[in-house]
Amino acid sequence: MAEGRGEPGRTLASLARAITRCRRCPELRAYCSRIAAEKRRAFRQWRYWGRPVPGFGDERAPIVIVGLAPAAHGANRTGRMFTGDRSGGFLYAGLHRTGLANQVQSTHRGDGLELGGVYITAALRCAPPGNRPTAEQAANCRSYLVRELQALRPAVIVALGQIAWNASLAALGEAGVELPRPRPRFAHGQEVPVGGITLLGCYHVSQQNTFTGRLTAPMLEAVLRRARAIGQG
Repeated sequence: MAEGRGEPGRTLASLARAITRCRRCPELRAYCSRIAAEKRRAFRQWRYWGRPVPGFGDERAPIVIVGLAPAAHGANRTGRMFTGDRSGGFLYAGLHRTGLANQVQSTHRGDGLELGGVYITAALRCAPPGNRPTAEQAANCRSYLVRELQALRPAVIVALGQIAWNASLAALGEAGVELPRPRPRFAHGQEVPVGGITLLGCYHVSQQNTFTGRLTAPMLEAVLRRARAIGQG
């Protein structure tokens, strides 16, 4: 990748500020602002974040987890990826059981959550209606993921779902990494070397997967344990 590790904390902090000010997709900004104003009844007392959501975690992490996008009443409310919704509850429980998080759940920023060896981000930084981003919206957001990967230089990327998988490959390509041909397709448990990075596929931790049993806790933990083993060299 073009950028070295250097001082990733400074780079990531600057990038986070740029992300929160982003207005590349006016339609998504309008949607997220409307959700933040209307709110869900259960969160009526919350002051919603309502802005693009930056990544967060261990700034020296060998593992990067890439999700799809903030949830409308999850990270769009709390301002932190996978925080405050059931998908995040499933993910953080798995991270805790595999020794990558210090607590089993995350409800809000400042709740004491600490990640060890893991950085969490997403393909998109704004909640898209129906969790279905357009190709243009994904392209607009891609440079942020590129810059995160350049700063972190991870050993392994865990892509939660096909959109995150494709976004990770596209970002690696834009970062100057030679991609395998033919381009590998997403599958749960798929493990592909891309340059010096291992790309791991995992079903997304959404309720449509976890409630139906398509993704179980042991399945998620197996992927996370494999990522940790790779990250430890």
